[in-house]
Amino acid sequence: MNRNNEKRSIAYYHLPGLFEFYELYRLFLPLFRSHREYFYDWCEIGSIYGAPADCIWGGGRTGSGDTDPRSVLALMQEHGISARLTFSNSLLQPVHLSDPKCNRLCRLFSSDGDPKNGIIVHSELLLDYLLQEYPAFYFVSSTTKVLTDFSQFQEEVSRADFRYVVPDFRLNKAFSQLNRLSAPQKDKVEFLCNECCWFGCRDRKHCYETVSRKNLGEACPEHICSAPDAAEGYRFSKAMTNPGFISIEDIQNTYLPMGFSNFKIEGRSLGSAVVLEFLLYYMTKPEYQLCVREHIYLSNMLDLF
Repeated sequence: MNRNNEKRSIAYYHLPGLFEFYELYRLFLPLFRSHREYFYDWCEIGSIYGAPADCIWGGGRTGSGDTDPRSVLALMQEHGISARLTFSNSLLQPVHLSDPKCNRLCRLFSSDGDPKNGIIVHSELLLDYLLQEYPAFYFVSSTTKVLTDFSQFQEEVSRADFRYVVPDFRLNKAFSQLNRLSAPQKDKVEFLCNECCWFGCRDRKHCYETVSRKNLGEACPEHICSAPDAAEGYRFSKAMTNPGFISIEDIQNTYLPMGFSNFKIEGRSLGSAVVLEFLLYYMTKPEYQLCVREHIYLSNMLDLF
């Protein structure tokens, strides 16, 4: 077999809401561990990512989690899951690097243990700072870079600084080009599965920049989405019709056989109920989805809506 096309047997999911959905994961993770028969044996949790509220290094979405970071870290360590800090603000300046809150988070989550924790990053300025000050982390190139040109994406994948690179979702089905990547390059690709953004959007970078400005506390106008059905907001059923959508059948029948094994699920700005539906669809066997849903819904510890 061509080493570049070596089949992968396990899909690693990178899940949203490290801080934002702490209460959901506090219920879900013990269930995932104690009733592994409920879940597909070909998938594992690779990481959970997110950022707390009022985090100026944050990007992609405005953070909303207010859980004590020490509790978040303890939960991840208990279940042996890599925690990723989403520090993908694209507009940082040198003055922002000394931010006390973000540096405290880095000191807390920085560890040489197993598994290592990571940081999702956009800014080259921040990346250089983190590499120098917190070398124990691994780094993920953020999808907020909107890498739609395959040659630029391939250059990003070739960078030694990044363990993973998340391309723009519009490259998800560029199979002829993706299949020419080397096996080590394929191991670094992390596909965004469930994007609901309009496939024809040309304002994606501007949208992310607006989020970056908000996280910096700047007064700026709201980004007005130009998608034809923007007023509907996020709907998983709509995301499933997106040309870039990656289904569980796609993962099993196309991506794993091609040698890809990392898949990101978006959803930090959505509610726990929607994120639970992602966990059911991507990870849970159909015959056990009701069991998992009842376990979560009937808990009085979680406000799903």
